[in-house]
Amino acid sequence: MSRLKRVFSRAKYAAIGAAVGGALGGIVSRNAASTGAGVGALVGATVGEKSVDVSSVVDDVKDRNPKSDK
Repeated sequence: MSRLKRVFSRAKYAAIGAAVGGALGGIVSRNAASTGAGVGALVGATVGEKSVDVSSVVDDVKDRNPKSDK
C-alpha cells in the first residue's frame, strides 16, 4: 500500500509542477514553457516523494507508545 501511495503522490505533484512550470515559462516563450514544464515536473516528483516519506515517519511516531520504550 505504501508503494502505491508513493507512486500516486509523486505523479500528482509532478503534474502540478509541470502545469505551474509550463504556465510560468509560457509567459516568456514556447521554448521556456517546455523547459519550465520539464523542470516543474522533476521538482514536483521530488516533492511528492519526500512528502510521502515524511508523512510515513510522522505516522510511525504517532503510533509509538512511549511506555513500551522503557
